[in-house]
Amino acid sequence: MKEPCTVLEVKDLRVRRGGVETIHIPSFQVASQESVALVGPNGSGKSSFLLSLACLLKAETGQIFFKGEPVNRSGLTAYRRKLAMVFQEPLLFDTTVYNNVATGLTFRGVSAREIKQQVEACLEQFRIAHLAERSAQKLSGGEAQRTSLARAFATKPEFILLDEPFAALDPPTRRTLMDDLALALRESGTAAIMSTHDQLDALSFADRMVVMHQGNIVQSGTTTEVMNRPVNEFVATFVGMENVFNGSIITAEQGLLTLSIGKEVVHLLGDGLPGERVTLCIHPEHVMLSTHNPESQVSARNVFLCKIVRIIPFGLYHKVYLECGFSLVAAVTAQALSELDLKISDMVYVMFKAAAVHFFRKG
Repeated sequence: MKEPCTVLEVKDLRVRRGGVETIHIPSFQVASQESVALVGPNGSGKSSFLLSLACLLKAETGQIFFKGEPVNRSGLTAYRRKLAMVFQEPLLFDTTVYNNVATGLTFRGVSAREIKQQVEACLEQFRIAHLAERSAQKLSGGEAQRTSLARAFATKPEFILLDEPFAALDPPTRRTLMDDLALALRESGTAAIMSTHDQLDALSFADRMVVMHQGNIVQSGTTTEVMNRPVNEFVATFVGMENVFNGSIITAEQGLLTLSIGKEVVHLLGDGLPGERVTLCIHPEHVMLSTHNPESQVSARNVFLCKIVRIIPFGLYHKVYLECGFSLVAAVTAQALSELDLKISDMVYVMFKAAAVHFFRKG
């Protein structure tokens, strides 16, 4: 297997729309065979960034490099033939599924024999071979997006850009399509960048997660790094760390910090100085509940007696909102909720480990 190399690089990219700077990316790279999830809320600049990478949106300044070579006007057609782009709306032609998948190959003047071979392989790969002669106008949303993906892979691109491709699909269709896309990328070795605001899509798809906010990249790293060690409050909130608090360091001894949060004291691992103001964050999944005082039975350093103020079903979990002198959210399975027999206004013990608390400095 070839060693990964940088297939796409951006330097000092700035884009203005309507007189307003919407994108400013000082530096960005994608390695061959790498899958990157571009995440952020609506309006964060994800789509504009992808359109800029495809040279469909003109940049005011900056340079795009493909395999170390700058992309300029004279080489634009050759560059675009190295990439494929899939949008949220499939944008299919009013013809058969087969002809849609063959479109890019036809434009490139590929022989009829090779077109047939490539199209049939991609129809099989995305499980739509039985739809080959169906009109694209008579497809379901999932079938249309499968056709769009097959069309993109048929040209054997060196990298592919996907702009919220599954946002309009129901969850089961989305999961199966995501699995098929991931398999296609692994088998082809194609580099990919997918924009999404869905964390599950990002986690199941990406080698690396890039968080965008107001047209800027605010954090880039593995999915584990971004999910568990956000660099600021915006990222922490976006990745689901609903428990975010500001506090002051009281003591710092041998890698263990003690902080004041409201009227309580929280212990966590890290280095700091007494008096420093920091922001703490904890995933709701790391907050455990008990109806009995567990202080002498568990390794968790942080144990509080709290009042349940709200319980809300949330997918596979229930969110339990608590008041402990400060507000806290726990994610509890339906089974655990039933076994503990938790109800609003009950008093419960809350616990979380010092290692479960992430913090970053203010400013």
